[in-house]
Formats: sequence, structure tokens, C-alpha cells
Amino acid sequence: MNFQRGRRQEEPEINLIPLIDIMLVLIIFLVLTTTFSKVSGLQISLPTGEAQPAETIPDEIDLAVSATGDILVNRQPVGGKDIEAIAVALGRAVPAGKDEPVVVINADAKAAHQSVINAMQAAQRAGLSRITFAVQAPPQ
Repeated sequence: MNFQRGRRQEEPEINLIPLIDIMLVLIIFLVLTTTFSKVSGLQISLPTGEAQPAETIPDEIDLAVSATGDILVNRQPVGGKDIEAIAVALGRAVPAGKDEPVVVINADAKAAHQSVINAMQAAQRAGLSRITFAVQAPPQ
């Protein structure tokens, strides 16, 4: 008995719907399990104030004081928080053969007052008498 007499041979086909479902699940799994690298940086929230822009830009040494008291000289961390370590770092940052640079203190609005005073005393010990403070413009 031949029950398949009038039937044609059906061509096999691949159903792509389950394959797509599996691929979506794999993509979701990969996205959820990837690790994102967070670049660590120093967060400084400057106090607000108004000032006239300078006519000429002198040589500057950036001295950043964070809210936790960490100190950076020209974006390089200083080994310690004491006045001597800051003075040594400021002395190394002075360009050779140039006029006396201006020390720009970028102190966080929440930084301890003593940290800022230590930075100013360190500039004085390094022989730098031209000191200014950086502020951000108040929101309009």
C-alpha cells in the first residue's frame, strides 16, 4: 500500500524564529554581564564668583585641592598632604628660565579651609608669591 501516491515531496526548510529568539537571549545575556570600566578622576566643584577675564595669560601652575584634601599639582598627585610635600611638588613644576608663574588654586567648594591654607603656605615656601583662585561663573 502506497499512501503517499499523489503527494509531492516537500522541501525541508529551516525555521529561523527559534534561532532569532536564541540569538536575542544571548545578546541580552552578554550586555548584562559585561563589565564597564569607570575612569576614576578627581571631582572638584568650584565655588561660584564673578571676575574680569585676564588680558594676558601668564605661566600658570594648577594646584587642585579636592573635597577630601587630596592635592594635585598640574594634574599630578602629590605624595602627601603636608606643606613640605606640596612645596617640593610646586618647586618641580616651576618652568626653568621663565618669569615667576602664577599658582592657580582650584579648591573644591567643600574642601577643608586648612587644606587651602596649606597649599598657600607651600607656595610661599616654594618662593611663589603670585597666587590666585579659580572660580566658576554663577548659573544664569
